[in-house]
Order: sequence, then structure tokens, then C-alpha cells
Amino acid sequence: MPTFGHGRRVAIIAGVRTPFARSGTALKDYTAIDLGRFAVGELVQRTALNGADVDLMVYGTVVQSVIAPNIAREVALMPHFPKTVQAFTVSRACASANQAITDAADQIALGHAHVAIAGGSESLTQVPILHSRGMSDILVAASKAKSMTQRVATLARIRPRDFVPITPAIAEPSTGETMGQSADKMAKLNGITREAQDRFAVRSHQRAAAGLDDGRLAEEIAPVPVPPRYEQMLTTDNGVRRDSTYEALSTLTPVFDRPYGTVTAGNASPLTDGASAVLLMSEERARALGYTPLAYIRSYAYAAVDPSEQLLQAPVLAAPIALQRAGLSLGDIDLVEMHEAFAAQVLSNLQGLASTAWAERAGFSAPVGEVDPERLNVMGGSLSIGHPFGATGARILTTLCNELQRRDGQFGMLTVCAAGGMGHAMIVERDR
Repeated sequence: MPTFGHGRRVAIIAGVRTPFARSGTALKDYTAIDLGRFAVGELVQRTALNGADVDLMVYGTVVQSVIAPNIAREVALMPHFPKTVQAFTVSRACASANQAITDAADQIALGHAHVAIAGGSESLTQVPILHSRGMSDILVAASKAKSMTQRVATLARIRPRDFVPITPAIAEPSTGETMGQSADKMAKLNGITREAQDRFAVRSHQRAAAGLDDGRLAEEIAPVPVPPRYEQMLTTDNGVRRDSTYEALSTLTPVFDRPYGTVTAGNASPLTDGASAVLLMSEERARALGYTPLAYIRSYAYAAVDPSEQLLQAPVLAAPIALQRAGLSLGDIDLVEMHEAFAAQVLSNLQGLASTAWAERAGFSAPVGEVDPERLNVMGGSLSIGHPFGATGARILTTLCNELQRRDGQFGMLTVCAAGGMGHAMIVERDR
């Protein structure tokens, strides 16, 4: 059996997350650091982990704070851990938590660490708003003025246009194309209809609602007190629409390409606040500390495409590599978890996995194959649950491992698309 890294198996012990809340709603007053602390603190409590056993914390975020850019270190400075814990922050767009997990796993596989916490956090409510370049230049010059007269004269150069702020844009710097525009383009190139997108979105909401109601998804969530009075707890994701219907979604207007597009607010993931964390250990340390792993990391892969082509299609290139490294085929996989940035993206990825042309681009003669819908995103996904950019990857891994255990499955695969034309795939396995 292939082993990950240098013969050292990396165990996934447990995962937890905050509720995922639409930006500007229940979690709007928390920073990404606050949310990360909620997730990590709950992970420590649920696993009865001794913080002194933690060697490393790796955390992902996308829209970084200009005040505290190393969010991992800020989270690691919680009272739960010694101040000597190494901590660093990573960013790979929507796959940032995945990057955090694989970076931590690599350190364990190399023998540089035995216990690590990895995950990610995002507040898409509290994004940094920057001054224009003109305003910044004037403020810097004013700070260097040697007298009050010089300072006033410098500030007098400010014009109304200088007050126009710069906000982060969900667009490709290389192409200027937003993710929604890219999803619309993918739908056109791959023949993904509006009806197919809306029906897939409804499926996501229905399955997420079922997972919350029967407790499978709910058990992964750490309740968070709601500011400003802190008298109530947010215990569930607030983006899941139990009353979602195809008829209702079909009436929504396209957002990005109004005349000809098919991507709407209903078949795209919402901007979301939230955080997640997973506990990783070497197999030996898990055994020594008395933990029973949920699963082990069997393999992973990253890939990329030209952002000007099909921005969110790179998971199609990463998946066959991860399967090859695991010594497995799609037929061996019991469950598949695929990040749902857009319904058009998921359906394009599924089409690509079954495509010989895409397989050849990845260096394979045969495609991965057609994913069984009954094994795909069995409790919904980002379209309904939400998508805090830096946190989603750890949420998906947690759900995959928990559901594999409930179904007594052996192998699971997850895929995540990311801005910049990047994609990720991971194979996990359970001992049975």
C-alpha cells in the first residue's frame, strides 16, 4: 500500500468549524482572527488536546488583514498553547485551508512535527478598505512634514477624487475577469444549461438542510455567541434555504452577464464569514496519545490552468494525479466532496473528469470517469452552506472524513477550485 511522505502516515483526528454566516449578518462583528480562535478553541476542547503537545499551526486566509497578516500566529497565541508554537499563514485563494492542511501534513510526514492544527478563516464582512494611491501619497508626505505649515500645505492638496476608496475585488488581476464571469464563460464553453445549474443548486440546499436537521452537519459546528449583546448563540449555517425550489431559482436574473449569462445569485456561493480547523497527527503520536483517527491522508495534488481559459477547471487536472499517487481509480472512491463555488463550475468539473481531452491534458490516456451523483456532496456544499474563502477546504475535509466513517467507507476524494486558475485534489483513507 502506498504511504504518504517518507513512510509516515498522517492521521486526521478531528475537525470543527464555526457556523458559516452570510457576510454582513450574524458574524459581521468578528474578525477572521476571532473566528479562527472560536474554531481552534472548540477543536482543542472536543479532542481534550493538551496544547503543549501541538508542534505547529498552519492557517489559511485570502483577504489578509493589513494590521495582523499572520493570522495563524495570532490564533496560536491563545492561552491553550505555549507561546513557542510555530505558526504561519498561507494563501492559495479558495484552497487556502487545503494548502494549510497539506503544508502541516508535509511537516509531519518529514518528521519535523508530530501534532499540528490546520485550517482557515475569513471575514468577508471586514475586508480592508484602502485609500487611493493619491491619498496615500499625500498622507505619507504630510507625516514627513517638518512643520505644521508644511503639513497643512500638503493636506491642502487633497482633492475629492482622492477620497474614493479601493476595495478588494473578486477578479483576476491577470485578466480583469471576475469569478462569476469566468463561471458564465465555463457554462457556455461546456454547454451547461441554466436549468442544470439551478437544479444542482436546489439539490445542494436540500441536502445541506437534511444534514443539519439530522445532526450530521450540525455536529461539526461550534456555536458562536452573536454580538453585540451575546445573549444568543448562532448554532447553524444561515445561508441554507430549506424552502429553495427550482421554480423560485429559475426566476432570478443573471448577475454577471445580464443579457446572455446563466449564473445568478441562486446558483453561486454567497460571500460568507466563518472559520474551520482540523487536528493532524503522525500515526505513531496519535496511537501514543490514545486517539483513533477518522482517516489518513493517502495522497494529494495541485494543478493550474491559464486563468484566461477556464478559470475554475484545474481540479480536473489535479484529481487524476492524486488518484495515481494513491494507486487508486475513481471506482475505489466511496465518497466525493467537491467545492461548489458555482453550479456551473461543479458541472463543468464533473464533465471534465469524464473527458478524454482533459485527461490527456493531465498526461493520462483515459479519463477519471463519471462521478456517481449519489456519492457526490451528499450533504450539500458551498452553494448552500456558504464559502468563507480561507475556511472552506477544512470544512470539506471534515465532512468527508466524518461521512466516510458513518458509512464505513474506505476511500474519499475531495476537490477544490481556486482563483488564479488553480485546483486541488486529496485522497483520504480509513482503516477498516
